[in-house]
Amino acid sequence: MSDPAAKDPAMGRYFMLQAVRASGAVLVLLGVLVQAGKGPGPLAALPPIAGIVLALAGLWDFFFLPRIVARRWRTPE
Repeated sequence: MSDPAAKDPAMGRYFMLQAVRASGAVLVLLGVLVQAGKGPGPLAALPPIAGIVLALAGLWDFFFLPRIVARRWRTPE
């Protein structure tokens, strides 16, 4: 028998939204590390302004991108 949860598009969309949020959180963390001068590997050589840009991009990714993606997936009324 087939698994009904495997065919549910809502589950895939939910996990996609959570992946987008997680990537935003990682970007914020990397941005803070770069801004502090303690970035991993080659990111440590970036200037502090690059860390601020990464953190701002991560915040946008965390708060606004999931809403934009969910709105695009919304069923037309």
